[in-house]
Amino acid sequence: MKELPVVSAINENESVVKKPNWLRVKLPIGESYKHVRGLVDTHKLHTICESGNCPNMGECWGEGTATFMILGNICTRSCGFCAVATGRPEAVDWDEPQRVAEAIHLMKVKHAVITSVDRDELNDGGSIIWHNTIKAVKALNPGTTLETLIPDFKAEKENIQRVIDAAPEVVSHNIETVERLTKQVRIQAKYWRSMETLKILKESGMRTKSGIMLGLGERKEEVVQTMSDLHGSGVDVVTIGQYLQPTKKHLPVVRFVHPDEFKELRNIGYEMGFDYVESGPLVRSSYHSERHVIPGYGKQQWMKEMEVL
Repeated sequence: MKELPVVSAINENESVVKKPNWLRVKLPIGESYKHVRGLVDTHKLHTICESGNCPNMGECWGEGTATFMILGNICTRSCGFCAVATGRPEAVDWDEPQRVAEAIHLMKVKHAVITSVDRDELNDGGSIIWHNTIKAVKALNPGTTLETLIPDFKAEKENIQRVIDAAPEVVSHNIETVERLTKQVRIQAKYWRSMETLKILKESGMRTKSGIMLGLGERKEEVVQTMSDLHGSGVDVVTIGQYLQPTKKHLPVVRFVHPDEFKELRNIGYEMGFDYVESGPLVRSSYHSERHVIPGYGKQQWMKEMEVL
């Protein structure tokens, strides 16, 4: 893989990089998409699919799945890459867990993903709603597997423990970028605090997952080091995708990474020891997440591919 150029992720004078043809996305259409759209609107639910401008929304919603975002749609943090609004959140909605559970039941999905905004103004960081939501979903949907994409909770064990006690099948927390760019990309976050959160989860027996974005000015060796740090923190599943600028107010894309480079990082990840590596330009944290629940599935598929080669 060619080395990624060392470029500032917050250079306002950065020239616009032309989007390559491998980043074309299908428009959201079809009856299944309309059905999910209706459920989300009827139950007054927030989805990261919409708030995060996810490029896979059409595909996932067309298959009858969605990633629900709890604790409102206003975040207390102001990450430079994220399309979710920043500001003063509304009061906690204690009825939200049941509404999410009911929506998942109506959608009849076998696997669901739940994420949330950061709620740093709350003493519990929102972890009580997290616990209640997971329990409500499992009570109403006993056959549904669940991935939870959580904030770092400032690595406070009591708050993290509430998620652990609710026992989702997968707990994910995204590192997002390399250590050098963390202050620019995740302004209020800390690289090693996120690693500590993941480590606490793994030491409690959780199947853990994290994600990395490329194209913000990182070097190849920094990406590999981040993967190594994640593996050292006990992460089982890693996702690697291309950063796409949500609006002109957000960080610019420094470089569009070629699919071959994503493929190489996938191989490096499996050789490093990860159980599942999802790596490609349009990969997002919850993309193909139903496969990430199954221990050994990803590595087995990769080994079969390597045997053919």
